[in-house]
Amino acid sequence: MVFARTTTSAAPGTPKAGLRERKKIQTRQAIRRAAFRLFEQQGYDATPVDRIAAAADVSPSTVFRYFPTKEDIVLTDDYDAVLEAGIRARPAGEPMVESVRHVAVEALHRITAADRTELAQRARLIRDVPAIRGRTAENHAREAEIIGAALSERTGRPADDLEVRVISAAILAALQEAMLRWVAEGPSASLEELIHRTLDVLARGLTL
Repeated sequence: MVFARTTTSAAPGTPKAGLRERKKIQTRQAIRRAAFRLFEQQGYDATPVDRIAAAADVSPSTVFRYFPTKEDIVLTDDYDAVLEAGIRARPAGEPMVESVRHVAVEALHRITAADRTELAQRARLIRDVPAIRGRTAENHAREAEIIGAALSERTGRPADDLEVRVISAAILAALQEAMLRWVAEGPSASLEELIHRTLDVLARGLTL
């Protein structure tokens, strides 16, 4: 998702990860944190994968095993399972905008200060690096399918129904705008407040 990730905790109701899976999570975190640290210090384009690997104390092949491209280090997250579980845990009759609002804000309340700092950096990279910005459509398509599937179950409409797809796309676009505005306004801005404001626009029917 464009606004949060949870690399240290599983989705609600899922079994605790075994030792091997925890080691994979730790390696993925180490690579991502090293990469973001280097991106901040010397810029995205000036940071090759082999330097990221050295900073994370892994081989370049390990980096590529976890992240097939450098853009994936920024864009790959573990939020989809949390998004899906969170939406499905909401009341079936609740408007989808309100369900996503609850899941998004609750996720933000759970992340650490370090993760929030990384989240802001991720948003800046999406805004500023064309190669990353171009790849966000893949993430949006996957997340739209999750929202669309939940909407389909709630309404009985097909998941590829035009109105289902429009609602799913509009919610994701609103969340991304909240994220980009948060980065533009700087440290004093509240991402939670911006999420509420953008989703309020959808909830009242796109009126001004």
